[in-house]
Amino acid sequence: MSASITCTALSFAWPDGTPVFDGLQTAFGPGRTGLVGVNGSGKSTLLKLIAGEIAPAAGTVRVAGEVGYLPQNVTLDTGLRVDRALGIADVRAALHAIEAGDVAEEHFTTVGDDWDVEELARATLGELGLGHIDLDRRLGEVSGGESVLLRLAALLLRRPDVLLLDEPTNNLDLYARRRLYDTVASWSGVMVVVSHDRELLDRMDQIADLRSGEVTWYGGNYSAYEEALAAEQEAAERMVRVAEADVKKQQRELVDAQVKLARRKKYGQKMYEQKREPKIVMGLRKRAAQESAGKHRILHEERLAEARERLDEAAEAVRDDDEIRVELPYTAVPPGRNVLTVQDLELRYGAKAGGVLDLRGPERIALLGRNGAGKTTLLRTIAGDLEPVSGEVTAHVPLRFLPQRLDVLDDGLTVAENVARFAPDATNNRIRARLARFLFKGARADQPAGTLSGGERFRAALAALMLAEPAPQLLMLDEPTNNLDMASVRQLTTALGSYEGALIVSSHDMPFLGSIGITRWLLLEDGELREITKEAMD
Repeated sequence: MSASITCTALSFAWPDGTPVFDGLQTAFGPGRTGLVGVNGSGKSTLLKLIAGEIAPAAGTVRVAGEVGYLPQNVTLDTGLRVDRALGIADVRAALHAIEAGDVAEEHFTTVGDDWDVEELARATLGELGLGHIDLDRRLGEVSGGESVLLRLAALLLRRPDVLLLDEPTNNLDLYARRRLYDTVASWSGVMVVVSHDRELLDRMDQIADLRSGEVTWYGGNYSAYEEALAAEQEAAERMVRVAEADVKKQQRELVDAQVKLARRKKYGQKMYEQKREPKIVMGLRKRAAQESAGKHRILHEERLAEARERLDEAAEAVRDDDEIRVELPYTAVPPGRNVLTVQDLELRYGAKAGGVLDLRGPERIALLGRNGAGKTTLLRTIAGDLEPVSGEVTAHVPLRFLPQRLDVLDDGLTVAENVARFAPDATNNRIRARLARFLFKGARADQPAGTLSGGERFRAALAALMLAEPAPQLLMLDEPTNNLDMASVRQLTTALGSYEGALIVSSHDMPFLGSIGITRWLLLEDGELREITKEAMD
């Protein structure tokens, strides 16, 4: 029996009663499926239900085959050895005991058929770019990106029939991402991937769009999905225009019918008063005219109601793609103005950033480098969160830093209250008016930060920094697209398009970097900060 996933009448709600799924019906067969949808639509929840991490309130999930699941947030015990993290420590120990001459039966039982487990493990690590990591190393000695790939390697060694990956490229540098892409391209079983990484999604065989608790399927990769969706939206908008025109037509015809009814009523009353015909005939004609006019009016009212219903249905098919609209004139930096000087830094945690960075005017810098090169440490040092061991950092303009963890927000405060912390002199009305442009309108601005979804939390943190006083003329972002859906990435791109200050972005998301007008590319490698061309990273 081939591997598959079947969800039947699946229902799930959060502890506060908020529904996520209500009778979901869907199935995943062999091939690579990209599961997409806006933040909060339930993508990660669906993977957890399939993996058995959480239980549905109703309905069933049936999986044919063994499941391997890579969660979004990978946490591994830093004291573990690599072979233990890979799940092969006991087999290795038994193998080594046999090689040393210990022929106890339990060693042979432990090994089973896995005599080549070490070779297979090293080959798997090599395919993921981890060939340099010894099986006896501790996890605390590897970078965050390498630990994600180690968790994936552990899954691959189990040879699961079904592989579930939730944002697998988060925290991976460009080199590690390419290794992951190769692994995905060669996968032959059932694979379901939740990701905002366009390059990864373009390696999918089909796209499953999770929206309003239902899955809609699209053949082909993400680019094909976007084309199909654009055609659907164009048709939906056309139907809205047709339906709007029909509503106006039916409204006109209803008014005409009401005018005709009033005229007939007035004429009948006049004839009745003049008594040109017998009273009984006049009465019959009056009743007949009223009944005819009444039926005419009811017909047009029904047609108008039907037209409005068609308009509502057509409008529901059009997606609400709100965009962030901001005007930040006080962030403008004139060309040539000194913004930031960084020279020969020795950083905390043994990292270095030798060389000179001289940022002038509204330049947009992409900061690149392998996992563990020290990019985050460099940004935190520039932001003043960390003191350098030696070297010089001088910021000549107000700056703000948005870290990966989005910990600039106080979870106990509302969105509006968090922004007020950064702009204490701004009035409540001013804060709310500006927050509306970040899509926090009305009651949404009163949501506690701790209840926000990933995309909402990012927008709130971005709003807090960009609306701060004094206005930041240098904005630094560390892996800003991690955990953002495609709609949120577009919103971020739009917001940064309105920003007129200087920008430093540390990211491995090349399509995103290409969309925000990067003017300089810097590589932090082997403790040196040097300028490169974009083509050098391809």
